[in-house]
Amino acid sequence: HKRYLKEDSSSNRTKNRILLLNKVGFEWDCHNVQPWDISYEELVTFIEEFGHARVPLEYPPRPLLRRWVDRQRQSYKKYLKGDSSSNMTEEQIQLLNKVGFEWDCHNVQPWDISYEELVTFIEEFGHARVP
Repeated sequence: HKRYLKEDSSSNRTKNRILLLNKVGFEWDCHNVQPWDISYEELVTFIEEFGHARVPLEYPPRPLLRRWVDRQRQSYKKYLKGDSSSNMTEEQIQLLNKVGFEWDCHNVQPWDISYEELVTFIEEFGHARVP
């Protein structure tokens, strides 16, 4: 699409193909992501419900939340290293810290503590399918 717009003759797309794709609502800009504050609110809701920010790989109510959480951790690491490609702001860091966000998800708590949390979860929800 970009090559076509620049009148690059090596583009395999024709004007007709572009029109057909536009007609069905094809999104040319795949970087069009949800605003940060919306994802943050989804995380806050998750934390309020489950008591932690360890979003599972598959979380059907918010399928993109885990990817967003992972991006925050990656961006934070870049921020700490002074990497200019990080788009993390001090305000975002403070907001995430405020809700108990875990920047390093490799700091796993001892098994017995996790077990006690599982028992509590089962008592409250009647099953062990922790999201």
